[in-house]
Amino acid sequence: MAAHPETKIDCSKVYVKQSTFSNETTGMFDGAFAACAIKEGDLVEKGVMRRLPEGFDGNTCPYIFTWSTERPNKTWGMGSGCAPFYNTCKEGTANTRMVRFFDEDRFEIYATRDIEAGEELLHTYISLKWRTCFSELNEIVHSDDSEHKTED
Repeated sequence: MAAHPETKIDCSKVYVKQSTFSNETTGMFDGAFAACAIKEGDLVEKGVMRRLPEGFDGNTCPYIFTWSTERPNKTWGMGSGCAPFYNTCKEGTANTRMVRFFDEDRFEIYATRDIEAGEELLHTYISLKWRTCFSELNEIVHSDDSEHKTED
């Protein structure tokens, strides 16, 4: 069944199950997965964002979204659908990208390359490098980066 043409939320191409990145070391957590093959450039999911009350500190809660370009960020949102279950990865390696429409409190997620059915969906969190709740995650994601360069 196709989504209703007026729907603001459509995550029919996505399902949630235990992440392929979860284990005894990282802990057990869920991830978003492609329910069908998705072509590069295709819409994967769309949804709405509910802004959280002023004063909420998103630096302490990894389950909500940075919802502005302002730094330091003071606007946080709770996303609909499967979007909260997309795990992150290093810039340039994600198989999806989120387009944020801050003024309309909605988002769209697109495939950055062809995605196979059953593949875990990843996008790079825009706040990965600066949110305190992501400091350990940021270290894990960038663990293979060379921090010390040697000179000849």
